[in-house]
Amino acid sequence: MPSKKIPVSVVIFLLLAAVLSPVLLMGSAVSRRAEAQLVAREYADAAESFERAARLQPWRNNLWEQAGIAAAQGQNPQQAIADFGRARSLTEEGWMWLGFSHLFLGDVDTAIQVLEQGLETRDSSALYTLLASAYRQKKDMAAERNALENQLRLETGDVYASYRLGLLLTVLEPERALTHLMFASSLDPQVDPAVQTLRAALNLSATQPDASQQMVTIGRALGLVREWELALAAFEKAIAIDAENAEAWAWLGEAKQQTGASGAAELDKALALDHTSVVVRALRALYWNRQEKYPQMLAEYSLAAEYEPTNPAWQAGLGEAYVKSGDLVSALAAYRRAAELAPNEATYLSLLAVFCADNGVYLDDVGLPAAQRAVEISPDDPTALDALGWAYLSSGRYASAEQVLLDVVERFPAHLSAQIHLAMTYLAQGNRAAAFDGLTSVQNADPDGEYGRTAGQLLKQYFP
Repeated sequence: MPSKKIPVSVVIFLLLAAVLSPVLLMGSAVSRRAEAQLVAREYADAAESFERAARLQPWRNNLWEQAGIAAAQGQNPQQAIADFGRARSLTEEGWMWLGFSHLFLGDVDTAIQVLEQGLETRDSSALYTLLASAYRQKKDMAAERNALENQLRLETGDVYASYRLGLLLTVLEPERALTHLMFASSLDPQVDPAVQTLRAALNLSATQPDASQQMVTIGRALGLVREWELALAAFEKAIAIDAENAEAWAWLGEAKQQTGASGAAELDKALALDHTSVVVRALRALYWNRQEKYPQMLAEYSLAAEYEPTNPAWQAGLGEAYVKSGDLVSALAAYRRAAELAPNEATYLSLLAVFCADNGVYLDDVGLPAAQRAVEISPDDPTALDALGWAYLSSGRYASAEQVLLDVVERFPAHLSAQIHLAMTYLAQGNRAAAFDGLTSVQNADPDGEYGRTAGQLLKQYFP
């Protein structure tokens, strides 16, 4: 029988299958390897494998996106952006990592464009989260607020987003701020102290008839919770309402210093507007203190004390200025005067005790009684307890110092000053191992701060 001819189409199919089957099998194997590398967090290898798989299987659009995601997770934003550019479309995760890659490179404007483009295809809380971060970097408060509101529309239980939105609203729409702040506090008690500070300021500002002063009150509270960028915006808003508000100018100078600028021009403007304002004088004293120009600091506090002779804060400021000017006799008199003006306030009694302990003077008849009285008034105040422990240590009462300071460290682990004083107590008692552990803990907890530096100096001194 004559043989049947095989159709050309079948021949072509068989030839293509013979050629493509190994490619298909190889592409699948490379894809599986890439997925395993991604699970193992071998991001660079995973990105390379996904790229190879994408070339072997060009009809699989998701492979280039997966390559971009792996590269982004491996902190290779340039490669990630290139890979995402070869994908025909992106999922929510792809848009997120593409936006992240541009943010990583510092290209905030492009990141915003990318994220907003992604949001056109997907209503995503994750994209709004990144968008809010991008607008925060641009210091666009209104746009950041809008992004956070959209994020919370989709994800109601985010503590940070609720708290941050509340902070923004204290400046933009104070009447709406408290709802979000209190909700954040209900989700996480750790933010409650800051929320209570802001709550008190918002309630006080609502009773003030002057709109400019309302913003000053809110700005001061934002400074207290270390939100100086927002405080600066509040003070600028206060000045926009009333350009003659001397206190607003002075606080703007303080906020600029806190955010890395000079602030001198604003403080000079404040002085020109009201040279008798104690707030202006006190904030100028802080400025001179940072400049280590102590005669000027002393002069400012002297004027503040002259204008308000019964305010203990200015006497305490004088005490600090006298110490830094080397006049310990006048410093002691100022600290004692502050304590006399506020005999039932632990703060000024503690300052007096610390002065005596720091300088080893009048400990038995002034310093220790002041510290003991401060603890009687505020038995749960870590600053007062720390002052008492420090006074005990300076007067040679090591066992009493250890007992008090251990209590502070156990109950208030974030109070690093007490940890340093406890370590110094251990050194005085010859317990070098405990002192070393305590100082190392402080240095690790505050590597770039005042307490970390002090701990580092003591470690070099006693453990060379």
